[in-house]
Order: sequence, then structure tokens, then C-alpha cells
Amino acid sequence: MKLYSSLPPHLPLSRTDPPQIKSLTKTYPPTGRLIDVREPAEFAAGAIPTAVNIPIGSSPDALTLSPEEFEDRFGFAKPGLEEEVVFYCKAGIRSSAAAQVAVTVGYRRVGEYRGSWLDWEKREKGV
Repeated sequence: MKLYSSLPPHLPLSRTDPPQIKSLTKTYPPTGRLIDVREPAEFAAGAIPTAVNIPIGSSPDALTLSPEEFEDRFGFAKPGLEEEVVFYCKAGIRSSAAAQVAVTVGYRRVGEYRGSWLDWEKREKGV
């Protein structure tokens, strides 16, 4: 996982491997947002538990929307700029683009699960 941040290194900024991503899915209340940037049909076919869907391809402007517009479009609250956000997709390309967009619009705790859905599914199914 690659991390983009300007915060001091002592803060918990990244989910660097699948066990840490799994930990994020089981933490209540959540310590960060796991964001699947695949298209809705891909997300509906399977996703990491607790992830929300913000499709970077069909909604590239999502993170620039006002909180009200974001909630109207996606049906859940927009992540705050200080909230930890961890992006994933199918194989790591779209998540990298989403992480760069997040940093550009002011998010400070941005992570990327480079293994993404393919790695997660393989590990969960034991393939």
C-alpha cells in the first residue's frame, strides 16, 4: 500500500497489508473509510466488508462535491478532510488515481490498498 500524506509519521495513516485492511473492516466505531472506487456493477458483485462505493470512472468529481451534493448522489456522508480514507479498486490502478485526487482536494490521511479486490478475494477464498 502506498501512502500519500503530509501529517507527522507517528499518526496511524495507512493500512499497509491485508491483515490491517481486515482490521479496518472489524473496527467499531470505524477508524477510517474504506472506499471502493470500482463501478457500481463491480461493487455489487463483491466488495470488502464495510467499504463504500465512490466510482472514480463515472464520478471523477465526487470528492470535490459539497457535503450535501455528495450525500444526495451517493446516499452517505462525504468523508471529512481529516478522516482516514483508504482506496481500493480491482487491481490498483483506479485506486492510485483516486488517492491522488484525494490529496489534491485536501485530504490529509490518504492510503491505498495496492493489492485491491483481486488480492482480497484471493486471500479470503484461499485461492
